[in-house]
Amino acid sequence: MSFETDMIIDRRRLKRRLIFWRILGVVALVAAIVASAGRFDLKPGGDKIARLDVSGIIVDDRLRDQALAQLSKDDSVKALMVVINSPGGTFTGGDSLYQSLRDVAKVKPVVTVMGGTAASAGYMIAIAADHVIASAGTITGSIGVIMQTADLTGLLEMVGVKPVIVKSGPLKAQPNPVEPFADDARAVTEAVIRDFYEMFVEIVMERRNLSKNIAYALADGRIYSGRQAKTVGLVDAIGRERDGLKWLSTTHGLSEQLPVVDVEIDYKDEPWRELLGESLGKVLFSERLRLDGVLSLWHPKVDFE
Repeated sequence: MSFETDMIIDRRRLKRRLIFWRILGVVALVAAIVASAGRFDLKPGGDKIARLDVSGIIVDDRLRDQALAQLSKDDSVKALMVVINSPGGTFTGGDSLYQSLRDVAKVKPVVTVMGGTAASAGYMIAIAADHVIASAGTITGSIGVIMQTADLTGLLEMVGVKPVIVKSGPLKAQPNPVEPFADDARAVTEAVIRDFYEMFVEIVMERRNLSKNIAYALADGRIYSGRQAKTVGLVDAIGRERDGLKWLSTTHGLSEQLPVVDVEIDYKDEPWRELLGESLGKVLFSERLRLDGVLSLWHPKVDFE
């Protein structure tokens, strides 16, 4: 084989390698663009109204917040409708989603439509919208927070078990089911709960344009029907999703014929959500038993489903 033939063969090999790496580079670039575009899907193409369904227990969700941040930058999304059917959840989960929705509302119209229940943290996220719609029979309100514990010391004493606790200070790990809830620990815990509560009420005052006295009077933890909530100013209107679309049309000039497309958040890298959240968790424990920290939940009774 001649030297010239060898050169031709080497050039062909080099050319094939270059083509391979170019193709690989393009694929990597496309994958990066898809990843940066968000972990949610909004189809079909063209102008649309996005619909975010919030149901069940509300917890902190990084992928959900990322999806909302990316949605706010999508020029094809002309508005966001948030459909809520939730009794609430953790305070941090509600506050995180509230802040994400407020960020969207800075650049796009946001309307909330309450389903059967939108209470506690569910109500908190509802009032992040520019317009809040409830059904007449919606359960809403329950403005407040709660932390629950139990004193098991009497039971442990009955069965002959004596907990041994070594800790750095008397207020560490309080409240604690295996030791009495001391008065100073109760005072500290109540101060923390009060602070969370005041944060919640401040949100209600700001978003519903209520005076301090009225806001605190309404925020005594009670629930309201949708009709009662409309009467006292906690929601704007009684209606359904079509009324949300009508509001977007009359207030922001958006066509009622725009397609409404669900925001589908991709949790494929977190398969434990489906396993624990839908299967094992609901079989073994109530969702409420899996919540840690301060709750903003309408009915956080500890029970089995």
